[in-house]
Amino acid sequence: MKPVVVIPTYNERENVEAMAAAVLENLPPEGQLLFPDDNSPDGTGAVIDGICAREARVHVMHREKKEGLGRAYVAGFAEALRMGATHVIEMDCDFSHDPKDVPRLLAALDADPANPADVVIGSRYVKGGKCVGWPFRRWLISRAGGIFIRFMLGTPVKDPTGGFKCFTRRALETLGDFSAIKSFGYSFQMEMNYRMWQAGLRLAEIPITFSERRAGASKITGSIAVESLKMVFKLKFGG
Repeated sequence: MKPVVVIPTYNERENVEAMAAAVLENLPPEGQLLFPDDNSPDGTGAVIDGICAREARVHVMHREKKEGLGRAYVAGFAEALRMGATHVIEMDCDFSHDPKDVPRLLAALDADPANPADVVIGSRYVKGGKCVGWPFRRWLISRAGGIFIRFMLGTPVKDPTGGFKCFTRRALETLGDFSAIKSFGYSFQMEMNYRMWQAGLRLAEIPITFSERRAGASKITGSIAVESLKMVFKLKFGG
C-alpha cells in the first residue's frame, strides 16, 4: 500500500510544519505527503521546501498562482497518481481534520469485504460525527446546504461538502484526466462526490470530529456558498 496525502496550501505557514509531522506519523512507511502550494505570499512554499529537504516522504508542487481549491486538488491528484499512489487522501492543512483519522479512512475502504468502498468520506453528519468550535448559525447553514445538495443531486452522502476523503486509485482513474471537473473552488468537494456516484463507484462515510482551525485565517467567504449553489444547478441541469 502506498497512500499519498494531498494537502493544498495557501498562506498556511503557521501550520505546515506541525501538519507534516502529524500526517507522517499516521501513515505507513510507504506513505507520502504532497503539498500543492499556490504561490503563498506568506512564504509557505519555502517552509515546505525546508521540510522536503529533511524528509524524503514530503513533496511540494509550486504552482504559479492561486486558482482555487478545486484546481489545486486536481493538480495534486494527478501528481499523486504519477507518484504511484494506491490510495489518495485529501485533507485541510489547518487541523480541522485530525491526522489521526487517516488510518480510519484507509481501513474503512474494506470495512465490508463483500462490498468494498471506492471512496470514504470523513463525515460531520453521520452518527458519531460532530463539529467543534462552530457557532450554531454556521453549523445550520452547512447542514441545510448538505440536505439541499442531497435532495437536488441524489448523491447518497450526508456530508457532501466535507473535504476529508480517501480515494482508491481506481476511483480517481475512473475520472480519466479530470477534464470533466468544472469546479475551481470549494464546490469541488460536492462535484467529486457527484461524478463518482454517477460513474457507479461506491461512496461510504465514517464519523469524524471537525474542529475550527488552530492558526491562520479561514478561506471561507460568502461567495463560496454562492459558487456551491450555482454548481448544484450546473450538475443537475447541465451535467
